[in-house]
Amino acid sequence: MRLALHLARKGEGKVSPNPLVGSVVVKDGEIVGRGYHRAYGMDHAEVVALRDAGGQARGATIYVNLEPCNHTGHTPPCTRAILKAGIHRVVIGMRDPNPDVQGGGVETLRANGVDVEEGILEERCRRLNEAFIHFVTHKVPFVVMKIAATLDGKIATRTGSSRWITGEKSLKYVHYLRGAMDAVMVGIGTVLKDNPLLTCRSPRPPHQPLRIVVDTTLRIPENAKLVTSTGTAPLLIATGPEVDKEKRDRLKSQGVEILPVRLYNKKVDLRHLITILGERKITSILMEGGSKLNTSALRQGIAQKVMVFYAPKVLGGQESRSMFFEPSPASLDEAIPVTPWEIRKVGKDFLFQGYLQEKL
Repeated sequence: MRLALHLARKGEGKVSPNPLVGSVVVKDGEIVGRGYHRAYGMDHAEVVALRDAGGQARGATIYVNLEPCNHTGHTPPCTRAILKAGIHRVVIGMRDPNPDVQGGGVETLRANGVDVEEGILEERCRRLNEAFIHFVTHKVPFVVMKIAATLDGKIATRTGSSRWITGEKSLKYVHYLRGAMDAVMVGIGTVLKDNPLLTCRSPRPPHQPLRIVVDTTLRIPENAKLVTSTGTAPLLIATGPEVDKEKRDRLKSQGVEILPVRLYNKKVDLRHLITILGERKITSILMEGGSKLNTSALRQGIAQKVMVFYAPKVLGGQESRSMFFEPSPASLDEAIPVTPWEIRKVGKDFLFQGYLQEKL
């Protein structure tokens, strides 16, 4: 199952809105086939592994991190391929979280005399596909709030300088994250201050994520790097319903998509925005905003996970910019709880990962 999970990760950034799935075929204690879902619309992991195993699949065991599908989509049901290959035993990490198909694969296999074992390394399997699980359950993207901060929680100096708080390895890891996610989101304040590209600049990026700017009044400069690089990666600007039509049309002529979104407290309604994105099959978003966007995301409850890269340095001072914009509450009872998952080193920095709303 560990090997199946390792293989599944090779599909990161390529299979969405499908899940990451890897599969291993074992016979007489030897691995005779392996495979993973390579890209959306291509063969599923089980089919690839069975093809790799060939005739040795008969009477063998197949391991897969997610319940084999029992429905026809872009490809035929994997249960059909498993039965046809003569597999004797199926070991799965977790059932399919999609409420429309959950359990159908297991039931079909057992009804046809196949021995099925469930729940192997289930938590790891769920972590691997946390974005897929959230998407098929709630129909909106899984939002990860990424923050780079000093030990005292500062994300920029009093003058706004923030490049680079964290080290080289953390920066490389962020580019990996961009390549693994469907979209990257920032607020207009980050664009005006940093003029970022927001592309994945890993050596061999699996894809370029959709770049999303939350810009209520369409303040984005027409010569911003995001605008002039639409041939490299797509750009969507979420605005209010009433913006400068001439500027909107000029941006559209440069390949920018302008998406009008209803307002909440005179700003883009983030809940409405992610609902629209979910309808477009955007399953995951890496939010790399500043303190204002971070605060809006918390207030509107759209983020599920936080990833804070802490650099071993201290800025100090009340004028240095903090992770969040809101004033401090009067009581600790008003604090937003975070369920910790992991703390580990990334180069000289420390990465904290935790969950804001739901336990997977």
